[in-house]
Amino acid sequence: MGSDTRGGTRAAPWLGALVAGCVILALANGARSTTGLFLPEMTQARDWTRETFGLAIAVQNIAWGLGAIAFGALADRIGAMRTLMIGAALYAIGIVGMASTTSGVGLTLTGGVLYGLGIAGTAFGVVFAAIGKLVPAERRTWAFGIGTAAGSFGQFLFLPIAAEAIRAYGWQTALVGHAVAVATIALFALGVRGDRAAGSAQPGGLTFGQALREAGGDRSFHLLFWGYFVCGLQVVFIGLHLPAYLADKGLPLSLGAQALAIVGLFNVIGSLGFGWLGGRAPKKWLLVGIYVGRSLVMIAFLLAPLSTWSVWLFSAAMGLMWLSTVPLTTGLVGQIYGVRHLGLLGGVVFFGHQIGSFLGAWLGGRIYDATGSYDWAWIMVIAFGAFAAVMHAPIDQRPMVQRRVATA
Repeated sequence: MGSDTRGGTRAAPWLGALVAGCVILALANGARSTTGLFLPEMTQARDWTRETFGLAIAVQNIAWGLGAIAFGALADRIGAMRTLMIGAALYAIGIVGMASTTSGVGLTLTGGVLYGLGIAGTAFGVVFAAIGKLVPAERRTWAFGIGTAAGSFGQFLFLPIAAEAIRAYGWQTALVGHAVAVATIALFALGVRGDRAAGSAQPGGLTFGQALREAGGDRSFHLLFWGYFVCGLQVVFIGLHLPAYLADKGLPLSLGAQALAIVGLFNVIGSLGFGWLGGRAPKKWLLVGIYVGRSLVMIAFLLAPLSTWSVWLFSAAMGLMWLSTVPLTTGLVGQIYGVRHLGLLGGVVFFGHQIGSFLGAWLGGRIYDATGSYDWAWIMVIAFGAFAAVMHAPIDQRPMVQRRVATA
């Protein structure tokens, strides 16, 4: 009875929510991952600079980060199902607006603010807040790994379809198709329910404000925040600017789509693997290894002769570490601070990720416009990998409940 979830009668509630959550993450992350494919097409059609486009996507990531805190707290209070429906509506409206706007300001408001809020209400923060409450603690990081893998599969699925849709029907029609796809998230949200009651039943009855103050006063929480900052900077820079970087080198746009699709495919493996390892090895040291590994892979990519094969190999290697930080970081937040306020606290840490995403998107375009190449941007992104490793090493992984008892 009680907490035993291994029998068939008790596994169904959380398993159904996990499946529905995986579909939602595939749709939400898949649509978001194609943004870089639209950069060359939209900037040429609207006569925008890359910095204009990059700034809009940078604002999108800040809106996503701030929205993740608000939507995470909302999910903790009213449940994930209703929160996901609100997010799906904002997401679809933002994409349609992005397809129709003709000004840089309009792009920032639609593809930036509305799009970002829509992702915040449908992506990892809200879904993982629900899964973290419903799935047994011993399977939590594993479940986060499966959810992250589903998001990566969405990236693998959407990118070639988006590239072909842009080629065959034009970028505006392709964006409208994206809007229709993300609108269906509202239907799948019906499968994610029961998380609010499960969260209320969790031990450690801190209030909303108490949980935030306790985490804010803990050095490890700040280290997680700035470590995740680097994750956002790296993946958004590569995801947004890699297709343009390859096009500048004379390689076809389709190779950029292939590269990001390969990243998504191999991150299915990486997310599942690191999600499994996160239940068996210290999560902080796995994160240290990921950030060091990313920087080494980027150095090798830049030093090797550029070819289709080098792009494919780079994408596969980066894919193994792409979103593998997500189950480990979210798992650490739940492990240290509990899951009752996982939406809120996970959202705050994720805001660090989005500050990095802002800089990865905007500085990539800014450096390119100022220097005519991405060389200094690559150096910046590589250097921050070492910074992230330094941030994670001192983290205290003990649950706060244990620490309170030790200091009592």
